[in-house]
Amino acid sequence: MRRCLQLARKALGKTAPNPLVGCVITQGGKIVGQGFHPKAGEPHAEVFALRAAGEQARGATLYVNLEPCNHQGRTPPCTQAILQGGIRKVVVGMIDPDPRVSGTGVETLQQAGLEVVVGVEEAACRQLNEAFIHRVLYQRPLGILKYAMTLDGKIATTTGHSAWVTGEKARHLVHQQRAIADAVIVGGNTVRQDNPHLTSHGVSERNPLRVIVSPSFNLPPVAHLWDTEKAPTLIFTQEGSNLPLQAQLSQKGVEIEVFDQLTLEAVIESLYERGLSQIFWECGGVLAAQAIQAKAVQKVMAFIAPKIIGGSGAPSPVGDLGFTQMTEALPLKEVVITSLDGDLLVEGYLEG
Repeated sequence: MRRCLQLARKALGKTAPNPLVGCVITQGGKIVGQGFHPKAGEPHAEVFALRAAGEQARGATLYVNLEPCNHQGRTPPCTQAILQGGIRKVVVGMIDPDPRVSGTGVETLQQAGLEVVVGVEEAACRQLNEAFIHRVLYQRPLGILKYAMTLDGKIATTTGHSAWVTGEKARHLVHQQRAIADAVIVGGNTVRQDNPHLTSHGVSERNPLRVIVSPSFNLPPVAHLWDTEKAPTLIFTQEGSNLPLQAQLSQKGVEIEVFDQLTLEAVIESLYERGLSQIFWECGGVLAAQAIQAKAVQKVMAFIAPKIIGGSGAPSPVGDLGFTQMTEALPLKEVVITSLDGDLLVEGYLEG
């Protein structure tokens, strides 16, 4: 099962809205076939593994980190491929939360006389596909809020200068996260202040969709994000905002989606309809607070540098949430703390 997870990770960032799935087939204690799902529309992991195993699949054991599908989608049901391949036993990491599948894949195999074991390395399987699970259960992408701050809770100086809060190792990890995210979101102020690239900076050949939320379209005419040869850029804005610049950026290949009234709920719904599963929020404090209030953030990745910069007006990572009592503070659960060459990464999940 751990080998299944290894195989599945080869497609990180490429399968949305589908899950990450790896499959291994063994015969007589030896691997005779393996494969993974490369992207939506391509065959599933089980099909690749069965092809590799060929006749050696007969009487063999198949391992897969997610319950085999039992419905006709863009590809045929994997349960039928397993039965036709002559597999004797199937070991499943976790049940698929998709109501079209949930439990029926296992039932189909059992009814056909196969031995089925469920729940092997289940926690690791759920962790790998947490974005897919969230998307299926809530019809929204999983939102991860990332920020880097000093020890005294500042993300920039009083002048807005922020390069660099953390060291190279922490920034490298952020680039890796971008490479596996479906989209990175910032607000207009981040574009104006930082002129970011929001790419994986060569960590991977893959870059996420770069998303800007700007109701006023008060954006600079020249910015790294307008270079759409590196990565696609999408701007959400409101009707009638800065039409000359809209036309200029459209000619450069920037996609613009216009709403009568721009809300984060509308943004999240649009990203869901585009098939995205995991969103990386790299915005400033104002938009971060709005995202938290809109329930668009489920996970936090907070990088903390052992530096003090001071400044009563220096920006903090999360703006006003309207709380007046410490008892209202939002706790994180399942917290993990990692040391990164002196910096600390605190990861955890918001409740609810």
